[in-house]
Amino acid sequence: MTEIHDETASAYMRRIRSFVLREGRMTPAQQRAFDTLWSRYGIDYRGTPHDFATNFGRQAPLVLEIGFGNGEALAWASEHDQVRDFIGVEVHGPGVGRLMNALAARGAGNVRVYRHDAVEVLEHEIAPGSLAEVRIWFPDPWHKKRHNKRRLIQPEFAALLASRMAPDGLLHLATDWQPYAGHMLEVMEAAPAWRNQLGPGQYAEKPDWRIETHFERRGLKLGHGVWDLLYRRV
Repeated sequence: MTEIHDETASAYMRRIRSFVLREGRMTPAQQRAFDTLWSRYGIDYRGTPHDFATNFGRQAPLVLEIGFGNGEALAWASEHDQVRDFIGVEVHGPGVGRLMNALAARGAGNVRVYRHDAVEVLEHEIAPGSLAEVRIWFPDPWHKKRHNKRRLIQPEFAALLASRMAPDGLLHLATDWQPYAGHMLEVMEAAPAWRNQLGPGQYAEKPDWRIETHFERRGLKLGHGVWDLLYRRV
């Protein structure tokens, strides 16, 4: 498996973050979710490899969603893909609370969540070769040129993801910002541990498992396009 040993890459991974913290006010219902449902759905970050089978009570393919927002897609997946287990990572408290309430309403047992930075979760809590799929849908595009270096999808991050992915595991990226789509394509096409499922340089049609969320519908009404990329771990 690919590991990151280069000092420059390591320094980059210490600096990059998977989020921008724009914390809004939590509703009483979202705060109650933290008070009453965190013990059921939450995983506290400890910085050591985590045995997720102890949370789910079974061994099943593991799917990681990074930056799940309000959790709409993850809640849908929990109901429509019950043979797999899902780990969601999000730092935005209101979104985490909203997702936990949605999971409780569904009686979902196959989702657990971190409220923490995804880079640190990947580096320290997820064992090499343990993920069947990673989903990164609509990450912050950092559209100003001087901020492009802050984008999550970078060569070092692609290598980190590869090190945590099982052979032939799927990486599914999606964005509604065309320049970021081009950046993602450039990074991933150059990543030796990944191959484009559709063929070199190809975008994918929206797969059925990526539902159209409120966020996406709003963007489409504004005239935004959406680009999906599917890559397999070599």
